[in-house]
Amino acid sequence: MNCGEFSQRVRDLLRDRGMSVRAVARHLNYDHAYLSRVLSGKQQPSTQLVTALDNLFKTNGELADIAVRVAPPTASPEAAESPAITDRILTLNEARGADFVQAIRETSRRLVVLDNELDGVSIAEPAGRAFKVVHQRLGAGDYDPRYERDIQSAAAELAEVAGWALFDAERNGAAQRFNHQALFLANLSGDRSIALLTLQNMAMHSEWRGRNQEALSIARSVLNRRRLSPRVEAMFRMREAKGLVGTGRTSDAIESLQRARSLIEDGNDVGEPGWAWWLTDREIDGHWGHALQIAGDVRKAIERLLQSAQPGRGVATGYASMSSARLAQCLLDVNAWRDAEDVARSLVTAAPGISSGRTLRLIGQVAKQRERLDGAPPSLTDTLEHLGEKLNEDPFTL
Repeated sequence: MNCGEFSQRVRDLLRDRGMSVRAVARHLNYDHAYLSRVLSGKQQPSTQLVTALDNLFKTNGELADIAVRVAPPTASPEAAESPAITDRILTLNEARGADFVQAIRETSRRLVVLDNELDGVSIAEPAGRAFKVVHQRLGAGDYDPRYERDIQSAAAELAEVAGWALFDAERNGAAQRFNHQALFLANLSGDRSIALLTLQNMAMHSEWRGRNQEALSIARSVLNRRRLSPRVEAMFRMREAKGLVGTGRTSDAIESLQRARSLIEDGNDVGEPGWAWWLTDREIDGHWGHALQIAGDVRKAIERLLQSAQPGRGVATGYASMSSARLAQCLLDVNAWRDAEDVARSLVTAAPGISSGRTLRLIGQVAKQRERLDGAPPSLTDTLEHLGEKLNEDPFTL
């Protein structure tokens, strides 16, 4: 098999862009072991892989031309069987080797898409059940041992997705268990990337439960011991900031947030993990505003939350209305009735499509403010009452 020219060209492109084989495999949703065999010249690349690499590197068909030129006259059965997800449907119960890895990763990918595009439906239960299937098979050794590390790595990612979804659904005990499994499997497989993401989630979970010193300790354990890419460091600076403000160190928290913002503005995406897509200026502004709200500086919090809550700014996430809920609360706190009513109306529109338990709880707290407002116009209290009614509606009403 004469794949040397193709594999060498791809390795050169990886080196020039500072990308790892594992990162590319995850980004393209291919099995890491299969991609490694292709890049070592041991296996012919599938047509789907060549196209995906051409698109990733923006080489305008150069890789496809090389692949056609060096392809053997008759493809072997091994080469003919493409491991791309698009070639066949894989199931968690039937796959055993490279296909098991692919099935797990495809499950994670689809769950993330559902979490962000169909945010009126919680993925917590299907994510948890999917990982339970994988977890049982790992315990029984029901897989091809040649793929053990790749299976463990894929399982770590699925556990992380489930842990995140359970946290967002406010099922805290289950979220903690799944996060621990994700970290265990990531360390077992040597998948540093998923280990980092899981630690980020664990810090966020601790902060949400009021365990601010624990959140700060997790963030600093990463910041003090690891070399991080700019976007990943920004994530942990943000978690550091929330832990700091929660323990009364507001000025230090603002410094950490400023550092996070500069890392996002000055950096680029070369070498960044694929899961870092959600960290944007909007996300940092939302946490900055929340930190100021915790510190009692409500007027400055409003400025930041207004930036974060702007429609169309940043990427879509299933918890996108969280900053709007916090903004509404801050506006009510300073008796900014007209602005508070405008934000409350936007929440009335958004509420039926929200499944995030954390976001719904914050919106519910805003709606209940109607019982304690003094001097608010009737239109505002009516809007807040309507908001409460929307939260109690059947989310599947058409």
